[in-house]
Amino acid sequence: MAKPSKHMVLSIFMITAGYHYDSWTRPGSRVEELGELGLVKEMAQKAEAAKLDIMFFGDVSSAGKIPGADPTVSGHYEPFTTLSALSQHTKNIGMIGTASTTFYEPYNVARLVAGLDEMSAGRAGWNMVTSSVGHENFGVTEIGSGEHRYRKAAEFADVVTRLWDSWADDAVVADRQRSMWADPERIQALNHKGEFYDVQGPLCMKRPVQGRPIMVQAGSSAAGLEFGAQYADVIYTSQPLKNESVEFTQQFRQTVAKYGRRPQDVKVLPGIVPILGETQAEADEILQDLGNHVNMKTGLYLLENRLEMQLGGLDLDDRIPNEYWAKGPVKQSRSRWGIFRQLGQDEGYTIRDLILEHSRGHGHQWVAGTPSKVADLMIDWFDSGACDGFNLNAPYIMGGFDSICDLLIPELQERGYFRTEYEGTTLRENLGLERPGAWDTQQAAKEAEAQNV
Repeated sequence: MAKPSKHMVLSIFMITAGYHYDSWTRPGSRVEELGELGLVKEMAQKAEAAKLDIMFFGDVSSAGKIPGADPTVSGHYEPFTTLSALSQHTKNIGMIGTASTTFYEPYNVARLVAGLDEMSAGRAGWNMVTSSVGHENFGVTEIGSGEHRYRKAAEFADVVTRLWDSWADDAVVADRQRSMWADPERIQALNHKGEFYDVQGPLCMKRPVQGRPIMVQAGSSAAGLEFGAQYADVIYTSQPLKNESVEFTQQFRQTVAKYGRRPQDVKVLPGIVPILGETQAEADEILQDLGNHVNMKTGLYLLENRLEMQLGGLDLDDRIPNEYWAKGPVKQSRSRWGIFRQLGQDEGYTIRDLILEHSRGHGHQWVAGTPSKVADLMIDWFDSGACDGFNLNAPYIMGGFDSICDLLIPELQERGYFRTEYEGTTLRENLGLERPGAWDTQQAAKEAEAQNV
């Protein structure tokens, strides 16, 4: 088989209780260590040894309706303090942290991410999300529609990038003779007055190592993807079916081009949950054991939240009646809701089946098998143009995480679909993305363009 001309982009979700619901109840899960540095330090160093592009920390702004009931949620670690600590224990792997445009301010996020970029020597990124829950913790009474939140997020992202660009790359001169650390002529204020934000600027710290740290958008809604096409370098998406993912990626690249950007500069990474065994029988046994640990009462509650339905009057072995599917979701992602509707309405899944499906993948693709089988699937998607790589979700900790790093990645490396050494020292370099210029180069480009008109 001919070697590919480029390799996959691979990110791993640092979900420390395991991605499969209730996998933390299995022996050896290390759930007692949640929130401690030692656990994520071990995970980060293992991911880096496997040469993964990115370790990704999600975040939540609410303890949930039943606080403490489900440790699978990703709020145990505040992303940027945790990643700053991990930056001192790693050298190459990229570091993506989540910050919501609903609850933060642009200036704060610009500083947080620029600071992480400095601490990590150019490996930082920001996962840009909007929030539909948690507002009660921030004194916010009206969360706004999805369209409103993404319109606000677009202005937020624009301000953040301009703050990063407000210092020229050569602004810091450290001139002892003139007692001048940075040249004020090389630093430019924003004087931004928009619909949602008034930000004078400039940033109170020098330009990030990468110029602009990597920007990530997670989600598959129409408004979210329009936002991602404008600003994101990486897209995390839920795409469990290959043909639909091919279509999604093609349409998304067209949207990227509409904004004057190069489509190949935005990496599309669907989520995948690999349940790995050295044999198929071993993988099937692990899958069965994970299913046996699912708390059906909690699973029903989580499924009801996902589907925005009340299912308490039905038996677990019943199918959800067609009339229940007639009304679409109000708050949740329509794309993931549609996946479960197809399974329940078109493919005959019972409520128990849907609980198990939701427990395994949360709407993402999952696959149980040998490293060779899982690699076959990933390569097929990659070669078919369905994606640029994957966001890997370990089903259980630590064994599922270990299997990804120790079994699956070597299989992809052996076939030439993943690196064996990092190409550069920054995340931008390892993703093959150019470093953008600051305000001065952008201004020069505009002047040159005006002269050519």
